Amino acid sequence: MLGPMCINIVVVDDDAGFRRIATTLLTARGLSVVAESGDGASALAAVRAHRPHGLLIDLHLPDLDGLALARQVSGQDDPPRIVLTSTDRSLWSPEELRGAGITSFVAKDRLFDADLLSLFAPAAP
Repeated sequence: MLGPMCINIVVVDDDAGFRRIATTLLTARGLSVVAESGDGASALAAVRAHRPHGLLIDLHLPDLDGLALARQVSGQDDPPRIVLTSTDRSLWSPEELRGAGITSFVAKDRLFDADLLSLFAPAAP
């Protein structure tokens, strides 16, 4: 029997301190952070290079917002699961988030309590 699947994540946030905290939380929950990005352009490059299972994306990035990044990534073949995060509460309906390819929204101050493994686990076939 094989062990549990390794779930690879890219963390995208312009705040290096938050990236460090998120990486620590994700790793502690059994996920593997394969790259960190501080902006949308480097996030797109990381997605191409690593083909991650999931992205944790901040809403506010220096070059584009998290929704625009999510739309670009979710348009690819076999897109990763995308979790949007921000200090702002989500102003979008679940339908609007899904339309951008976002699986869920978690406020940054709730990330510690979130079931990160479930959020990034691949959908059942």
